[in-house]
Amino acid sequence: MIRTAMVRNLVAVAAITLVSVSVSGCDYWPPALQTQIEQLQSEMQRATMEKAQLQSQLTSMAKVKDDLQTQVNDLSRASQDKSTMIASLQNGLAAAQERLAKSAKVGAPKVGAVKPSIKVAPKKVTHKAPQKAPVKKKAPAKITSKH
Repeated sequence: MIRTAMVRNLVAVAAITLVSVSVSGCDYWPPALQTQIEQLQSEMQRATMEKAQLQSQLTSMAKVKDDLQTQVNDLSRASQDKSTMIASLQNGLAAAQERLAKSAKVGAPKVGAVKPSIKVAPKKVTHKAPQKAPVKKKAPAKITSKH
């Protein structure tokens, strides 16, 4: 019985030792493993720095993209306004050309009514009084009266 008690006590001590070692962790790292850990940590720091740089570039590119999109929108609006203005001016020009064509038709003699100018020898020479040029009316002069 004493043997079984000693075996129990020994098993209990071994179990407590294993539990305490597993809970507290092992502070010993082999040199090769320590070197690998340091390399991985340096790679992680380098990757973290590159990630920060890429995020910085991404935010600056997003800002540039937004600025360019704003410019595109402004230019699109301006282009649309100019297209509307051009269409309006073209309509106005077409209307003016129609009015000009109508006024030219009204003022122009008919093609069939034009007489060809052929010189015919005069039969008799008669003297007529020269026609007077139309008299232009002058505006009345200012009348100043003295009182």
